[in-house]
Amino acid sequence: MKNYKQLQLINPTELFNPAPYGFSHSISIQSPFQMCFIAGQSGGVGEQHLLADDFKTQVRDALNNLRIVLQSHAMTFDNIVKITLLIVNHSQEKLAIWAEEAGKVWNPSFLPASTLIPVSQLALPGMLFEIDAIAVKG
Repeated sequence: MKNYKQLQLINPTELFNPAPYGFSHSISIQSPFQMCFIAGQSGGVGEQHLLADDFKTQVRDALNNLRIVLQSHAMTFDNIVKITLLIVNHSQEKLAIWAEEAGKVWNPSFLPASTLIPVSQLALPGMLFEIDAIAVKG
């Protein structure tokens, strides 16, 4: 049985409400260190989940959404140990954009483990990119 005293569910108010879609933005576990599991963050901005038309902007906005969730758990990108990327119609050009934007938030000497999954579409029309993460704080 889960010990809910050790679990902390956080849905930052700066992001859209995920409950109608059947998930939470993040859950943190404290025992003996803090582990945070962060749901896929897209490039949707604010409660209206407004999506830019271009891939680069969506990557930047998704990273900003990820930052918001991390901050709500008193964590930073340095705490992330694993990410999964979903890219619609993956290409080498999109991979280069991802690498450039990732280089702006992570120290190149300590990058998280990563899995990239090319997909034909994501949950909502217009979504081009999604990133989920696992973060650890000791």
